[in-house]
Amino acid sequence: MKLYALPIRFGIATSGCLIAYFLILSLFNLHTNVFYSLFNGVITGFGIYEAIKYFKLRSGEGFDYGKGFTAGVVTGFVATLIFTLFFALYATELDTDFLGELSTVWFKDYKNFEGIVFFTVAIMGFATSLVLTLSFMQLFKSSNNLKRKSV
Repeated sequence: MKLYALPIRFGIATSGCLIAYFLILSLFNLHTNVFYSLFNGVITGFGIYEAIKYFKLRSGEGFDYGKGFTAGVVTGFVATLIFTLFFALYATELDTDFLGELSTVWFKDYKNFEGIVFFTVAIMGFATSLVLTLSFMQLFKSSNNLKRKSV
């Protein structure tokens, strides 16, 4: 459990930032424009990067690629799960016209596509988390080139 405590905390904080960003967009009625969701990748990336960095500082010599990768993926997946649950709650309970506004923009003749929207939000978050974790671990992994002995 000690391995997962830090990434879960960072995942909760990241999801809080994602939710705040979504609510700010909704204040300006920009939350139906999916191009603003590209910034979600920046928010998620920052959370994953900081989680791996802090995890590496805490682990010291015990840090390896597998543990860093786990920290990044857990952070991203926790943030994605919480944000997807919030998104589903928002779309079905808080702003019932939201999915109707999305359907006029993206799905002209498609009725009852709520499940597809929620599934898409979750898959986009999971894919972003996985790609960003793989990318950031290239920065944090130890290099074998530094361990060579000179002859």
